Amino acid sequence: MRTKLTSSLAQARGTFSEFTVGQKAVAIVGGGALLIAAFLVFRWVATPTYAPLYSSLSGADASAVIDELETEGVPYKITGNGSTVMVPRSDVYSTRIALSGKGLPASSDTGYSLLDDQDLSTSEFKEQTDFKRAMEGELSNTVEAIDGVRTAVVHLAMPEKEVFTDEQDPATASVLVDTSPGTTLDDEQVQAIVHLVASSIDGLDPKKVTVADSTGKVLSNPEEGTDGVASTRAKAVEQYQSSVQAKIQALLDKVVGPGNSSLAVTAQLDFDKAVTETNEYLQPADDAPPLTSAETSEVYTGAAADDEVGGVPGPTGDMGEDATTDADSSYSNTSRTVDNPYGTRAERRESAAGALEQLNISAAVDATAAASIDPTAIKEMISAAVGIKPKRGDTVEVTVVPFDRTAEEAAAAALAEAAADDARTERMTMLRNIGIGGFIALAVLLAWVQARRRAAARAQATEYVVEQIRADQAARAVEAAPAVAALEVAEETEEDRIRDELLDLVDKQPEDVAALLRGWLVEPRP
Repeated sequence: MRTKLTSSLAQARGTFSEFTVGQKAVAIVGGGALLIAAFLVFRWVATPTYAPLYSSLSGADASAVIDELETEGVPYKITGNGSTVMVPRSDVYSTRIALSGKGLPASSDTGYSLLDDQDLSTSEFKEQTDFKRAMEGELSNTVEAIDGVRTAVVHLAMPEKEVFTDEQDPATASVLVDTSPGTTLDDEQVQAIVHLVASSIDGLDPKKVTVADSTGKVLSNPEEGTDGVASTRAKAVEQYQSSVQAKIQALLDKVVGPGNSSLAVTAQLDFDKAVTETNEYLQPADDAPPLTSAETSEVYTGAAADDEVGGVPGPTGDMGEDATTDADSSYSNTSRTVDNPYGTRAERRESAAGALEQLNISAAVDATAAASIDPTAIKEMISAAVGIKPKRGDTVEVTVVPFDRTAEEAAAAALAEAAADDARTERMTMLRNIGIGGFIALAVLLAWVQARRRAAARAQATEYVVEQIRADQAARAVEAAPAVAALEVAEETEEDRIRDELLDLVDKQPEDVAALLRGWLVEPRP
């Protein structure tokens, strides 16, 4: 193995020594560039992503934390004017636990550590102030744990509770977040911050939490509310209109072709909540037994009235004709009361916010593409696709007009020209790369051919030197024939050794060997 390695190194060194000055420069520059690129890639892959370990540290705490990190060999960075210490994201929690076990940070002025030094002599005002500061610090640390949030500041306004009043002033909160460069919080993350803060404070309504970023942009406005999936009314309307427009556009593209129609959708949504309670009385079945039933009967029996009862006085005062009656005075009455089992059903319905109140659609179709299509058919198709209800006030208008294709043709021409430029640039780049590659391949081929020629010349020179030495030794052997038999074995060994030394000499000093040969050729033999 060692012999092969030595031979390979010697061959590479010999090949490199045969290069020209330009070839050597290209080889050195290319090798250095490859090494630098490999180093940069390795460094980029090996560099960890940092996250805040502690923020808003005092000078003493920052110094103690950094000393401990250096002792443990944990990589770190210092930002925020030396008040924020950052470590690799994968080591944040384990490092916090390890430092907490050692009592660091010792004098932190955020979080629940503010409550550690309180005693019996602490006033009520200081106790409440420290509690509010502790809650603000803990909430800041919690918000900073969200991806994309670099630092966060939480301010709480918690009014003192009044004992003798029915209405209490509501608690409010404001959150200021500073995101990492190139990072923007989406609506779900903003709502997560709102609900985290609201759920941590007793009696805090999520509508009373305001979130803003470091640029002064309000991310969550209390007046807009927090119902739904972190979308305001305007966003909900826009999403609904976009959904309807995409559905109709896909339908029109299949009918008149892409780019031959234009749509405008306007929707009105009802965001008011309504609660409907209904009580309904159900008719009982015919065979249902009554709940209660009562029957009463009344009978009266009396004698007939046959006696005179007098007459009617006349104008002269006479009584006139007598009046009599023969009617029976008996009386009979029967009544029945029945309570049937009527059923009742109570229903309570609560309508969700965002119901559709009215939908208006306007479509413009290119006259060339829709020359053989009835606009009424397109209107009916759109109405059926999105569920148009005229009683609700929905409208659909389809207009066939010629489209102005000037801007479209100009854009197509610009795109074609840009595509041609890109193709031309790509072709020139490919030709340049092929030329560079061919030049490098030709240079390597020439170097290889030259190396082969020099190797053949060295082998030929070596063979010639060996033959000359052998001839010289043969001539000397004739003169010393009596000693040949005794030294035969030694000569063979000596010959191999001399051959190896000559080969090594030819490899190391080919020019000196060539000069020696030329001297032997011109030197007269004795």
